[in-house]
Amino acid sequence: MAKRLKNFQQTKGGVWPTLLAWVSVLTLFIAVLLMAGAGPAYRWQLLGLGEAFTLLRNGVYATAGATLLSLLLLVVSGITRRFGAALVAVIVIAATLALLYSPWQQWQRAQQAPVIHDITTDLQNPPTFNALRNEREAAPNAVDYPGETTARQQREAYPNVQPLVVDAPATSILAAAQAEVEASGWRIAAITENTIEATATTYWFGFEDDVVIRLSEQQDAVRIDMRSASRLGASDIGTNAQRIETFLTALRERLE
Repeated sequence: MAKRLKNFQQTKGGVWPTLLAWVSVLTLFIAVLLMAGAGPAYRWQLLGLGEAFTLLRNGVYATAGATLLSLLLLVVSGITRRFGAALVAVIVIAATLALLYSPWQQWQRAQQAPVIHDITTDLQNPPTFNALRNEREAAPNAVDYPGETTARQQREAYPNVQPLVVDAPATSILAAAQAEVEASGWRIAAITENTIEATATTYWFGFEDDVVIRLSEQQDAVRIDMRSASRLGASDIGTNAQRIETFLTALRERLE
């Protein structure tokens, strides 16, 4: 009698818990493929940017679908006392939350960031792109600094983007800046006696942002200005400002 009761409990609910478990796992797998593949597909020129974003959006939808299926599975497994299926549901829900964290974080940043893509520490006389002028002229975004409207938005959104003033020889600062650029993995386009131009490539989609670092000798120190500008996109969701702050902080530590 006990054996028959045990068998009944194991088979209670029929194939539905098992089927739901497999479908939720498969949906999660599809979501991972779509979301993880969107960036490389654009970076390797397999898809256009619009198509890649559509792939990413469909991945988010698939992730939401996997979450809903797992919640349903959790309810069904609780009713039918199929604890193995419940464990699958919990694992899939945890995985979907982890998968959605990065897009959610990017969305949050996009809501808070101004719609600008050209950031500089010198709003009155921004460093100019010379060696990279041709590349930037071929890109959708302008090569010249956009002007006062962008400057005003930057002041409000990124007040910590400020020049770095250092009491050290300009040659030493330039060498340290070059070392930091190389450590950051940026592609150097040109180095002069007081400037460095380079291109930073984002990890996932491979977007190219151009950087120029300029040294200006003052009476008792050297002022280091920096400009970071995206080639593509109206908003950089704070990437260029973060790049400048991170670089100048690392450069200060290197010089110290």
